[in-house]
Order: sequence, then structure tokens, then C-alpha cells
Amino acid sequence: MNPLSIEKRNLVLRSMAKLVEQEGSQIILTNQEDLLAYDGSDLAMEERLKVDNKKVDEMILSLNQLASQEDPVGVERFHFVHDNGIKVVNKTAAFGTILIIYESRPDVTIEAGGIAFKSGNKILLKGGKESLRSNLKIVDLWHKALEENGVSKDWVEYLNYNRSETQAFLEKPTQKVDLIVPRGGEKLIEFVKQHATCPVIVSGRGNNFVYVHENADTDLALKVILNAKTSKISACNALDKVLIDSRLPNFEGFTAMLIEALVESKVEVIVDKTLENLANTEILQNEDIWYEEFLDYKIVIGTIDSEEHAIEKINTYCGGHSAAIITKDDKAAQKFMESVDAAAVYHNASTRFTDGGQFGLGGELAISTNKLHQRGPIGLQHLVTNKWYVYGEGQIR
Repeated sequence: MNPLSIEKRNLVLRSMAKLVEQEGSQIILTNQEDLLAYDGSDLAMEERLKVDNKKVDEMILSLNQLASQEDPVGVERFHFVHDNGIKVVNKTAAFGTILIIYESRPDVTIEAGGIAFKSGNKILLKGGKESLRSNLKIVDLWHKALEENGVSKDWVEYLNYNRSETQAFLEKPTQKVDLIVPRGGEKLIEFVKQHATCPVIVSGRGNNFVYVHENADTDLALKVILNAKTSKISACNALDKVLIDSRLPNFEGFTAMLIEALVESKVEVIVDKTLENLANTEILQNEDIWYEEFLDYKIVIGTIDSEEHAIEKINTYCGGHSAAIITKDDKAAQKFMESVDAAAVYHNASTRFTDGGQFGLGGELAISTNKLHQRGPIGLQHLVTNKWYVYGEGQIR
């Protein structure tokens, strides 16, 4: 397909924002059908599946923000004039076609789809069966927005495939696909990585850590941990593991207070053997649990005896997403942040901020734990490749 001008892309996004506003109550009603059909077996899945007035407002805001942002395509990154007069320019370019495979979240159909569209790409959407009605309703609005502006509906396509059909498409696509972004749990990500024949941006796995340093402000630590764990358990930036330095003054008192606060928030607390005498906890039986992302009211707390061991443990077990240190020691914090192998590292703040909107990107396509081509929240400005433009007057080499 021929490229769409930035003016056309923005008109489609603004039309889509108006349609979502007009059809917001209908989107919620359609989503209710998906919620009623869902068996409720996964609390995080159900939370991600739900669309309410707040989510509709967020969809509208996302579309309007995208329409007001600068075009990420055609931005000059490098300019060089050769001795022989050849001009060499490197500019950002659209990927072409992006396939987004996701579970449960109907808002991805708008927010991730919108970012991919704004950056000049055709979008293929493959949502989960649990949100099919909601997704089809939103894709219908995409098609209306495209048609209103004289743009082919082919720019946004929904793949209503089952698992075996999806696998067949990944292995032998029936149309060109330049990039795949899976958004969901580890099983979905592994499935896509196993079968895809084009580049994949790995997104979604959390298993985030907080390390309470020996010089931590314990009131601040308590506040950060409770927020990171309980404010949204279905988010990939939620907290799963806490390491408490045994040299912390009032170590036992703080640990007991933290566990009590977590239990009051209905969080299941699992502790390592060094903390087995504490009440309201379960003792860790298998070290492999340190690798797990929970997406549930569940947390593991362990003891650590040094900053070096905390860094080593986090780098061994974390998902490469987010990790935080709570300390009043700026030097220790900087060492931790430089040494931990994660996309986002924090000093005295909740891991829940790992998010494109919170990082000032105006939204995100995904949160990548890859190191290529982009790490962390992938915003509009990151969803581009590049292209070399070389201008000559008959020069030969």
C-alpha cells in the first residue's frame, strides 16, 4: 500500500476518537457480553478484559494525544556529505505491517493499534477469544474512521483465528508481516517466538523486584511496596519480589509490619526460610518461584545480606522489566541502577511507573524486555526503522 500522509493519519485518529466517544456506552455493553462469557478463572485476565467509563476516556485521550504528536516518520537522524559530493541522509521509516497478538485487553485494539497506525504502518490485530466481541466492535469503528477519510479499511485488519490458524499464519504468513508484538503472558510470548518467521518484540513479562537497602527510609519502603504490589495486580509493572537487607535497623520490626500490611491488603505472602518464624506467611518450598511472574495477590519476601548479593539475585531471576532500590544512600542507589540488568531501574519509587504514558511518551505499543531494537516502553518515536537516502550526480566508486 502507498504511504499515508501525516495529515491523513491524524484525521483518521481524530475521527476514531470521536467515534469512540459516541459509541462508548455501546463498547461497554458489548464488553459486558465478553465479561459474562468469561469463566473468571484468572483474576488478572478478568481485570484486563473489563472496559468501563475510565478505560473509554483513556482510549479517547490516547487517540487525541497521538493525533497531536509529531510525525515519527521521515525524521533525519544523520547527514553526511562525501568528499566527492554525494549527500548521505538517514531518516526514520515505517516498518510496513505490524502484527499485534494480545490477550484480553480490548484497549490494546485502540492504544497499540493507534501507535502502530500513526507511525505509518498497516496493522494486523489478533486478540484473545475472551475479548472477541469487544475487539470486533472497536475494529468496526476503526473501519468507519478510515472510510470517513477516504482511506482503505485494509490499513486495520482483525485476524479472527484460533490457535492452530494463528500458528499456521506465523509460520507461513499469507501476507507480508514486518514485525510482531505479542502482548500477554509467558505462554503467549513463547508461542509467538517459537513459530514466528519475522522479528518479534518481546513484551509483557514482569517479575519485578524491590530491594530494601540497609539505609532505607522504612516508611517510604512500605508505601512503595504496597503501591507496586496492590494498585494493579494485572499489570506487567506490578511487584512480585522483595529483598530486605538483614543489616537494616529494626529489620525484624519492619519486616513484620510489611507482612501485616500486605496481608491486610489480601496479599498471599511467601517468605524464604530466614523468615519462617513470622506469622501469616507461607514458607518458600521451591527456589524456582523466584523466576515466576504472579499477576495475582501474591508476593515473595526474602532476606539478603549485601547490595552485591541483591544485584546478583535480581539479575539471576528477574524478567528484565523493572527493579527498584529503596535507600537514602545516593551512591548505593547509582551502583544498583547501573548494575541491575532491567529495562527500567528505580530509586525510591514504585515499579508501577514503567509505562509509556507515565514516562512522557504519550502511550506505548508495548514494554519491551528485548535489548534490540528498543528497551522498555515503546512509544510512537520508537516504532520506526530507518532508511538511507543517497543523492548523487553520476559519482562512481
